[in-house]
Amino acid sequence: MQVVFVDGDACPVKAEVYRVALRHDLKVYVVASGPLGRTAPGRVEFIRVKQGFDAADDWIAARAGDGDIVVTADIPLADRCLKRGATPISPVGKEFTEDSIGDAMAQRALMEQLRAMGEVGGGPPPFAPSDRSRFLATFDTVIQRVKRRA
Repeated sequence: MQVVFVDGDACPVKAEVYRVALRHDLKVYVVASGPLGRTAPGRVEFIRVKQGFDAADDWIAARAGDGDIVVTADIPLADRCLKRGATPISPVGKEFTEDSIGDAMAQRALMEQLRAMGEVGGGPPPFAPSDRSRFLATFDTVIQRVKRRA
């Protein structure tokens, strides 16, 4: 495994990523267009990209590749990273795979259309402690699997 990329603008599991990455001695890039913390244990680098639509996503997608892990809730970014051989995981512990990404993209498009029509409002449910636990379990499983492949 080469690196862990974190789509950092609204990621609720950054501290967990830092802790697990430190234990496994992994390089982490936290990429955002907004303000970022400047300290984290281990090999963490903070990248602030220029403001702009999908600037952080573009930075990550251009660099993520085979053996890398990408932490993101952004389904189109997950799709782009999958196509480059990376393993995307959502902050709620869902691993995006070649088998699941099509359904995720379709569901995203449907929800976007329903919101535009005023049929549904709001966004995803609030982040819960069970989401954090599921993320940690999935993250560890993916790290172990990628290490075995390497």
